[in-house]
Amino acid sequence: MQTFTTRPELLGTVGMVASTHWLASAAGMSVLERGGNAFDAAVATGLVLHVVEPHLNGVGGDLPALGHDARTGRTFVVCGQGVSPAAATARAYADLGVEEIPGTGLLPATVPGAFGAWLAMLSRYGTMHLREVAEPAIGYARSGYPLVAQAAATIAQVAPIFTAHWHSSAEIYLPGGRPPGARQRFANPVLADTLERLVAEGEAAGPGREQQIEGARRAFYSGFVAEAIDAFCATEQVDGSVAGPPDADGHTRHRGLLTGADLDTWRATEEEPLLVDFAGHQVVKTGPWGQGPVLLQQLAMLQAAGVDRLAPGSADLVHLVTEIAKLAFADREAFYGDPDHVQVPVHALLSAQYAAERVGLVAAVADRTLRPGSPGGLLPRLGQRVRAAMSDGGAWPDGLASPGQGEPTVARGDTCHLDVVDRWGNVVAATPSGGWLQSSPVVPGLGLSLGTRGQMFWLEQQLPASIGPGRRPRTTLSPGLVLRDGRPYLAFGSPGGDQQDQWVVPFLVNHLVHGMDLQAAIDAPTWHSTHWPSSFAPRVAEPAGLHAEDRLGQHVLDDLAARGHRVSAAPSWSLGRISAAGIRADGMLMAAANPRGMQGYAVGR
Repeated sequence: MQTFTTRPELLGTVGMVASTHWLASAAGMSVLERGGNAFDAAVATGLVLHVVEPHLNGVGGDLPALGHDARTGRTFVVCGQGVSPAAATARAYADLGVEEIPGTGLLPATVPGAFGAWLAMLSRYGTMHLREVAEPAIGYARSGYPLVAQAAATIAQVAPIFTAHWHSSAEIYLPGGRPPGARQRFANPVLADTLERLVAEGEAAGPGREQQIEGARRAFYSGFVAEAIDAFCATEQVDGSVAGPPDADGHTRHRGLLTGADLDTWRATEEEPLLVDFAGHQVVKTGPWGQGPVLLQQLAMLQAAGVDRLAPGSADLVHLVTEIAKLAFADREAFYGDPDHVQVPVHALLSAQYAAERVGLVAAVADRTLRPGSPGGLLPRLGQRVRAAMSDGGAWPDGLASPGQGEPTVARGDTCHLDVVDRWGNVVAATPSGGWLQSSPVVPGLGLSLGTRGQMFWLEQQLPASIGPGRRPRTTLSPGLVLRDGRPYLAFGSPGGDQQDQWVVPFLVNHLVHGMDLQAAIDAPTWHSTHWPSSFAPRVAEPAGLHAEDRLGQHVLDDLAARGHRVSAAPSWSLGRISAAGIRADGMLMAAANPRGMQGYAVGR
């Protein structure tokens, strides 16, 4: 029986691009039509996302990506998660009177990693020159694009901050002194100038494609961009700090710790991915500097629990998935961090033996505690603020306490995602984020904002995610790939902070276990837990919290409440923003995108 879906699952043979914005998807497809490969198309798509979704990501943000190179058969991770400044020590924050790293301003800024990651991917795996893939983004920044309603609403929310304090942001986002309207044509010519200058300085470096890409990288990380960031971070700006002396308006001001030297010494890196077997496939994620292994842990436990016996959308399935998520995210809190600086028992965490041990903790009623395990015999470490958040039962804030603060699915800052497959079998999944217009003031002369990923560090020391110089924050950004017998099958992902590796669980179960096509699996009603502390400031928790789309049915929601879940019924079509693109066993290419938010699209032929 064919299930009604909001759109068809796309099928074709030339190429597929799915992303969170239709203009970005179209830009990526235009590259595939011109003979570019999936890596070329991913860079073009990502750069357009930086321009047309400035409330969700930016050139000054961060980026993890997964790729599969058809020429070599390699699956790999590109890490564009910039590190903390050399000056970012617990002592430095203590000297400022800061008790928790804020979610806004300059103080939480890390090295902008997205642009370097795109260039690394383009140089090593792409075929096109930087100008060819950057032209769509430059064009939209220069000539304008229709501003989506969420972006317009976000600008309107923070307009008072822009007017009173972040004047460089006001110059761009308040044309004529007023917030732009939804679907109004909006441009950022300052950002267009920055992108054009990066391309031009790259071209001045020499005639070769790789020479030009490296020239643009130097212009960003060692040239005029780094110089502008260095100068701006030395100025005081309003932030959302919870400590420190406020001014007459009740705001706190701090300089940034980020310097040009921090940018100069950083490069995007490439590393091996992690994977687990699930439903006859291999699911691939980044290392524990991101939350990707959380998905792998969940899938391993679901496999051990016999998830295939549970009906899609049933109360039994939602309960099992939610309780397993609590166990996996508890391990994230206790063990995940930058493996270059801390010991992370990742192989023990992903082992079938550990999964079977952990899933034995799932009971018939909702658990209200945080229960990390002891993988490989390693004792868990939970910070004081994590324990406090779990004990006080603090509710999630409904209002916008400070620009950019808080859980990122409610217009305080979010994320984008893209998936690309081409006719040669190359596959890319990437999740650009950070550099939100509402979280950090625009750097004068550049038209971009810095990322605030530093808010994910803990100031308390001796924790896996403690602040320290040159460390990757434990990001929530989490693209995914699926392999079938070692060959690429699917690229997938979603925006949503801590929800990214929750929303994709029912999607993968629906598709890989129950055989739904990509669009049907995306369209199916979904849910997520808010049980553990948020990765974003303010770092609060809602023990046993469960947000579920009302399309699951009142009988399912009532059943879950009876099992002890604190159920919040979310409006229909409100949770999740998954997209996916892949290669079927017969060689046909496929793609689908999320209808929620009314802006994501898949294109292909």
